[in-house]
Amino acid sequence: MRNQLFQEILHARQRVYTIGSPTPTERLSLPSDAEVWIKREDISPIYSYKWRGATNRMALLTDEERAAGVICASAGNHAQGVALAARRMGVSAMIFMPMSTPATKLNAVKRHGGDAVEIVLVGDDFQDASRAAHEKKLETGRIFIHAYDDLRTMGGQGTLADEVVMSGHGPFDVAYLQVGGGGMAASVACWLKYYYPGIRIVGVEGVDQASMQAAIKAGKPVALDYVDVFCDGTAVGKAGDLTMPLCHELIDEFITVTNEEVCAAIQAIWEGARCLAEPAGAMGVAGLMKDADRAEGQRVLTVLCGANVDFGQLSRIVRSAGIGAHKRRYYRFTIGERPGTLVRLLETVLDGLNIIEFQYGKNDPDIARYVIGLEASPPEFELMERRARENDIPVEEVTSQDDVEFRMVRWNPELLHNPMFLRLEFPERAGALRDFLNHMRGTANICYFNYLYTGERVGRAMIAFEFESDDQQARFRKLLAEQPCKYHELDDKVRTRLL
Repeated sequence: MRNQLFQEILHARQRVYTIGSPTPTERLSLPSDAEVWIKREDISPIYSYKWRGATNRMALLTDEERAAGVICASAGNHAQGVALAARRMGVSAMIFMPMSTPATKLNAVKRHGGDAVEIVLVGDDFQDASRAAHEKKLETGRIFIHAYDDLRTMGGQGTLADEVVMSGHGPFDVAYLQVGGGGMAASVACWLKYYYPGIRIVGVEGVDQASMQAAIKAGKPVALDYVDVFCDGTAVGKAGDLTMPLCHELIDEFITVTNEEVCAAIQAIWEGARCLAEPAGAMGVAGLMKDADRAEGQRVLTVLCGANVDFGQLSRIVRSAGIGAHKRRYYRFTIGERPGTLVRLLETVLDGLNIIEFQYGKNDPDIARYVIGLEASPPEFELMERRARENDIPVEEVTSQDDVEFRMVRWNPELLHNPMFLRLEFPERAGALRDFLNHMRGTANICYFNYLYTGERVGRAMIAFEFESDDQQARFRKLLAEQPCKYHELDDKVRTRLL
């Protein structure tokens, strides 16, 4: 079957370029001793490599099959490829997609396919959509265009590897290839191993998407009980009947990556090439970053296989990138509930560290538990923990805890004494917030603190202060007017809701 796949790739070169053009192989700047190159499939006609397989498969339709039309199931990128080919070739297409498909990909299918395409939204994931599409195929007689488990589809996908070889940037020592259904990984590995016999192929799967590894271990495709869909382009719950033996033969080893490690890779690609990969598109780079020690000094190839990222994912990507790069952690500090204790924490334990998040609400009259997000190096985290122990301040890492991720700030309004709520704006520089708190030191107690770093030149926080008397509040207001930070008090309606 490997030889047949090679021949399919060879013949596909005559067909795919009727719709798209070759994409470049470019150097990626990473903080690594490896020489890293990325195949830029993110700048293809549909911002993904999937146009290649759909075009090649549909170019082989007979006249009778064209008249019957085609049908497919996809979480997004394959659907765009089929839609584009259908419109260009004048073929009717029914495309089944999960109801949870990101708007970015759904709108792109409509744009590429126009009147040639009918979109059917069904089920919660790719497997549901695939089952519905196969049932409709039997009912209508349309030709099923598989996203990966078809040698003709795989032949088209393999043309990206031909372009890599023709680029002249090889030979490569190792390639990190993301694995969903396995079509792209198998076809690219097939072509690269022919021209670079010594290359090592590493398959990269998501931790909760590793259907190919499960299939190879079982000796046959098996369905996963659960499939994480953050990297939706590789969210396949069962390996293909054709791709499984090919991947077993052609992929030398597999590694798995977490969603946080994928987010770190997205950030690394952005910083190194100023392009924004979708999560599945960055999985190859995530594998390389995880395997950095073994890749040191080698010429490395990865495929940026897609850039159809949903805009709504960006906030999660930003938050998770630092965690995946092992430079962002969240800690819960337990200190006394009295004026000045937070400033002491900032000046002793957290001095010199980059604070990117505060979560705190008063819910105990004597004890304050601050959740604080930090960005630092592993040695700096160790130093901070040692400082906390030396100052008898209990500290617990809570990075992966659900209430922290969802920013569930617990507080009890009944414990607040004469509170004042401020929206505070301060320069986003080291020590600015501490300087403000120092200026106000001794005049009030913080009873609510909500701050999240946004990457702007200014930081914004919502802070509530409480006072033992009206005189103390008056002194606070006087000091507040003297400090340089911008602020305003929350209006009465908001204050009432909060209390």
